[in-house]
Amino acid sequence: MKRAAIIIFLVLLLDQVFKIWVKTHMALGDTYFIIGDWFQIHFVENIGMAFGWKFGGELGKLILTIFRIVAITGIGYYLYTIIKQQKSRILIVSISLIFAGALGNIIDSVFYGLIFDASGPLHVATAFPEGGGYAGLFHGKVVDMLYFPLFDGYYPEWFPFVGGDYFAFFRPVFNIADSSIFIGVSLLIIFQKRLFGTKNDTTENQEEFTDKEPEDISNAEEELKPEGAEHF
Repeated sequence: MKRAAIIIFLVLLLDQVFKIWVKTHMALGDTYFIIGDWFQIHFVENIGMAFGWKFGGELGKLILTIFRIVAITGIGYYLYTIIKQQKSRILIVSISLIFAGALGNIIDSVFYGLIFDASGPLHVATAFPEGGGYAGLFHGKVVDMLYFPLFDGYYPEWFPFVGGDYFAFFRPVFNIADSSIFIGVSLLIIFQKRLFGTKNDTTENQEEFTDKEPEDISNAEEELKPEGAEHF
């Protein structure tokens, strides 16, 4: 329980501190170049899923937020169960990372619309503005800022549908919560056989020994019997 609590606390702390700093110090679309062109702090907001993907407008946003709350309730219960059952440390760490990341983005979705005014290309948002926030409960936008355009270029002209178009990799902008979810899921995939594979009942040698044990004992007893013992 202690390990899971520490992981969740640290992820939430880093995620929310970073998001609040970006929200209150950067205008929408502002960029800081950290390492060359391929690591940038680029402020965007999204109303949808992880890595900037969108889902169905305002109604879709509400449905997605409610779904996230239901899902994280299930994840939290599962985490409590595996901790109580003293399951593998890797499994507990993985689920803790997923839980923390999901909770971090839910905080944005549920509360940021009430806490901040709207960010804009020329406007840095403030917390708890006099006129109220930019949206109601459950309609906040998720703050994203981590951008890694490792390389870019143009698709070949012969490439179907997108020939000649510009591309950049990795294009989505994400946050620490998204990273936590990604790491947690990756650990589950990497160690899936260890975490969810079926255990071998016994080795072949053990099975042979178990099968022959009664016969061996019986033979030993016969050898130890004195002559004529069967007549008594």
